[in-house]
Amino acid sequence: MTVVHKSHLMAGLSGLALVTLAACGNGQSAPAESTSDPVEIAAASAPEPTVTPNADPIDTTHPNSIQPETTLSISAEGSVNREPDIAFLNAGVQTQGDTAQAAMTANSTAMNGVFDALTAADVDRRDMQTSNFSLQPQYDYSNRENGQPRLTGYQASNQLTVKVRDLDNLGETMDALVSAGGNTFSGLNFALEDDRAAKNAARDIAMKEAIARAELYAAASGYEVARVVTISESGGMRPQPMQMMAEARSMDRATPIASGEVGYSVTVNVVFELRKPAN
Repeated sequence: MTVVHKSHLMAGLSGLALVTLAACGNGQSAPAESTSDPVEIAAASAPEPTVTPNADPIDTTHPNSIQPETTLSISAEGSVNREPDIAFLNAGVQTQGDTAQAAMTANSTAMNGVFDALTAADVDRRDMQTSNFSLQPQYDYSNRENGQPRLTGYQASNQLTVKVRDLDNLGETMDALVSAGGNTFSGLNFALEDDRAAKNAARDIAMKEAIARAELYAAASGYEVARVVTISESGGMRPQPMQMMAEARSMDRATPIASGEVGYSVTVNVVFELRKPAN
């Protein structure tokens, strides 16, 4: 029997060769000793990739590709103070009566006087809103009858939230409200009619502060700021009263009121991507 060796060089297999054995005799071919695909043999023989510790990141053009070890998170706050141009009064009328009807009637009479006084002070009806209304029985718990508290009458309460646009006459407006029958005050707050500019100014300050701090940290660690990855905002942006006195009116004219300033603040949370400076 004669054995013939045939070597076929496979292109693209990095020098690997496929050897086929064939037997010639009696007009029959010997079965092949291996049925594996040449590509599978080449893949199985390929060396494992080498991992180099602390190697530079692989360059990529993908817009969302960042290396976690080169990110920096910064939180920064921006605040601004502004002189208010509106005020919110929380005031109203509280009345007593032997019966529920009597308490309601007395309250209605006093509240009509309050509405008229506010209208005379140039407060628009659209700037008046009922914030709370209640009618409650009143009991004497010190003199019980048959173990039960004694009913002594009823109390009606009607509270308003009033937006005052004329701060120069705020003291006079409050005095007029009291003179007309208002006997409860539960709050006075100052604000801006349109606070969008103040809020945006606070945002601008916060973002500039975040960028400045990111550049400082990057330079100190041998990096530079590559780009902003994410930005989020936190903070209620509610006006906060500042302890600053404004000019008060004399006591003989009206109740003295100090409007001072209101402050708006916001916090931004920014994630930056850092990179090694180009040599």
